[in-house]
Amino acid sequence: QVQLVESGGDLVQAGGSLRLSCAASGNTVRLTYMAWSRQAPGNQRELVASISTDGTTYYPDVVKGRFTISRDNAKNTAYLQMNNLKPEDTAVYYCSAVIGGRNYWGQGTQVTVSS
Repeated sequence: QVQLVESGGDLVQAGGSLRLSCAASGNTVRLTYMAWSRQAPGNQRELVASISTDGTTYYPDVVKGRFTISRDNAKNTAYLQMNNLKPEDTAVYYCSAVIGGRNYWGQGTQVTVSS
């Protein structure tokens, strides 16, 4: 059974930085796509970064230039480096991955950005 565990969420001042980690465990032999999404109260969950097996990345305009996704395939781990954080970045951040044709989600980690 695959498990994704996020870490690194914290309270940070506007303009600060955080790095989130997502470690995948279990049967990860067929791990391909990995992504980070977020959901704030009253909002829909939105994709903020994704990365394919070959390292191709995607970012929506709202985070482009501030967030960077990376992965360590040997460790089955994805990272999200977040710089110049804004109060509107406050949300629960979720890691997701496609493994063996199935989509998996972590439990989320809280990121709070104070003004």
